Amino acid sequence: MGGAPVRAATDAMLGALGPYTGRDWTVPAGTLDWTCWTTAAHVAHDLLAYAGQVAGRPSGGYLPFDLTVSSSASPAEVLTVAATCGGLLATALDAADPGLRAWHFGPCDPAGFAAMGVAEVLLHTHDVAQGLGVACQLPDRLAAVVLDRLFPEAPPGPPAQVLLCMTGRAEFDGRPRRTSWTWRAALP
Repeated sequence: MGGAPVRAATDAMLGALGPYTGRDWTVPAGTLDWTCWTTAAHVAHDLLAYAGQVAGRPSGGYLPFDLTVSSSASPAEVLTVAATCGGLLATALDAADPGLRAWHFGPCDPAGFAAMGVAEVLLHTHDVAQGLGVACQLPDRLAAVVLDRLFPEAPPGPPAQVLLCMTGRAEFDGRPRRTSWTWRAALP
């Protein structure tokens, strides 16, 4: 899969949220307990963690490092940090052998890390947009990447709507909103 979907997702995030960095990012991000600012910092954290896992290839756990975004960072700066971390993940994915395995609740391949990175960006972009009160349409082609790799049990339908349903963010096709869910990134 490579890094192209991660780059596309971070570009979509910047396009969707960048025009609204002047708004109040201390409000909750959609239905999350986190603020919009904290949610964007979380995206950066996860993207960097995934890049570290791919580059370091640990087989039994997570590498013992963390990202701290300065509390003085503006919303625009937090988005830049998230996009930068997305670039690091994309670069690590582009360099990775498809047979590589690294830890994420078990052995995970580069395609799994790419799908998780895209999922984090898309879903939390949706959450922040909700918190800011702005419209945001997830790109169907990127949502399909996530569904294909992480949610093999997903029902058919428009990928963006199905992804929101599978992650407890929306009802879909008469299915009630999920209250718990997990994705499947580790390989058997």
